[in-house]
Amino acid sequence: MSLYPDAVLILAEDLVEICIKAGLRLALAESCTGGLVAGCVTAVPGASAVLDRGFVTYANEAKIEMLGVERTILEANGAVSKPVALAMADGALARSKAHISLSITGIAGPGGGSGEKPVGLVHMASARDGRGTVHERHVFTGDRDSVRMQAVQSGLRLLLRQALL
Repeated sequence: MSLYPDAVLILAEDLVEICIKAGLRLALAESCTGGLVAGCVTAVPGASAVLDRGFVTYANEAKIEMLGVERTILEANGAVSKPVALAMADGALARSKAHISLSITGIAGPGGGSGEKPVGLVHMASARDGRGTVHERHVFTGDRDSVRMQAVQSGLRLLLRQALL
């Protein structure tokens, strides 16, 4: 029995296999997922050849201290925003020996949402050496666990696309 749904584990297995073949290493910067992406990747045998490190930066101060996100970006945009997701991904790549990074920041609920930033809003970004940083915005539905698992699944898909570049 696995902690993760089969569909998510298949994505993680594909990611690990592709990264091993391409010699790519990953760094993860997670907020609302609290390390679930790292947990899913490490559920796959051989993940030690791929995962360089993970940062769980739930608090704004952690984003600043561990990833180098500028306080002004957080103050101007809030933690759940495109600029912060981009800065987290760039910071994770810069502070690791990875070739590809993923960041996830969002509002998993049940509280904390607003009209402008509803529960289920998740921003994620992925940086790849020499290829720039890409961003995705999602609004997931369901309870807290569902939002978090949908974010994990989307994050793994984003990493797969980056690994295949």
